[in-house]
Formats: sequence, C-alpha cells, structure tokens
Amino acid sequence: MKITVGIPEANRAEVAALYWEAFGDKLGFVMGPRYRALVFISRTLQSDHGICAHDGNGRLLGVAGFKTARGALVGGNFSDLRQVYGWVGGALRAALMAALIRGVDNERFLIDGIFVAPEARSCGVGTALLDAILAEAKLRGYRQVRLDVIDTNPRARALYLQRGFVDMHTQKMGLWRYIFGFNATTTMVRDV
Repeated sequence: MKITVGIPEANRAEVAALYWEAFGDKLGFVMGPRYRALVFISRTLQSDHGICAHDGNGRLLGVAGFKTARGALVGGNFSDLRQVYGWVGGALRAALMAALIRGVDNERFLIDGIFVAPEARSCGVGTALLDAILAEAKLRGYRQVRLDVIDTNPRARALYLQRGFVDMHTQKMGLWRYIFGFNATTTMVRDV
C-alpha cells in the first residue's frame, strides 16, 4: 500500500464517488440527488487537503481528509452550491449544511473524514490513513488531532479508540437527526 499526501487529478471523480458512498446516507437529504452531489463534491474537492491510499497497481483504496484555515477536503461556498443546485436549492443546502460544519481548531489538527473502498475494508487501510494523518499533524507542528464521529458509525469509533483517541464530548443532534440520520456526534482527541 502506498500512502501519499494530496489527491491526484486522475482520482478526482473516483474520490468524489467514494466520498458519496461513505457519507451519502448522512448527506443525501441535503446534498442529493446523487448526480448533483457528485458534481458538487468533484467541483469543491481540495486536493491538498487529502491523503490517499493506493494499492500496488495504483487503485484507490481510501482517503483521509483534513480541515485547515485554508479549506477542507470538500468545502465550497454559496457560489458553488448555486451553480450546482440553483439559487433556491443552493440557499436551502447552505442553511442545512451550516448545522454540520465544525470550525477549525487552531490548537488541534482536524480530521475531516476517512473513507475506504468497500473491497478494501478490514485490510488495514483505515489504520494506515489514520497513521498518515497523525504524521501529517506532527509534521505541521500540531500536538493533538481532533475528529468527530457519528453514533451510527461504531466501526470507525472502535478504530479511533483502539488508536488512542479519547472522547471529549458528545453533542446531540436534536431535531436535526431527522434530516441527517444520526442522533449524536462525539468529538475525540489524541496526542501525536
């Protein structure tokens, strides 16, 4: 397995599809339909905010995204939303997405999602990407890494606990749970 910082241009559409596969259940109501979501994700993907895992044949196995003051793996602004979804659709989606957006933490490196191709799960790809994120955080001078995990993803939470992350706090989604499909998010932190 080869881990590299940055997303190759040749993998852009594949990363968008894999991102949607991983997070579409959570974002589907807000970012759907799928074909428009893929356009939006591809359009706003910031290649320098991701770490890729490829196999020996160059096949994409997974991606870890991170968020900085300069952007996130998938970001965008109202103009991007408007161009993909129209004025009304863009405004509605911007308002709904505001409920999920977590601010940049100047003291901790923020993981903005880890997603692995279905055929590569349980093969150590998620662990390798998590280790690469920890190394990138250390390289950038951070002493801690932070992430948010949803209550409907116990497999990811188990990996984070196994790799030394600890719970900081849990935030209930309240009525937002009906839109996003999960009840709570837990913020977890680990020293690097």
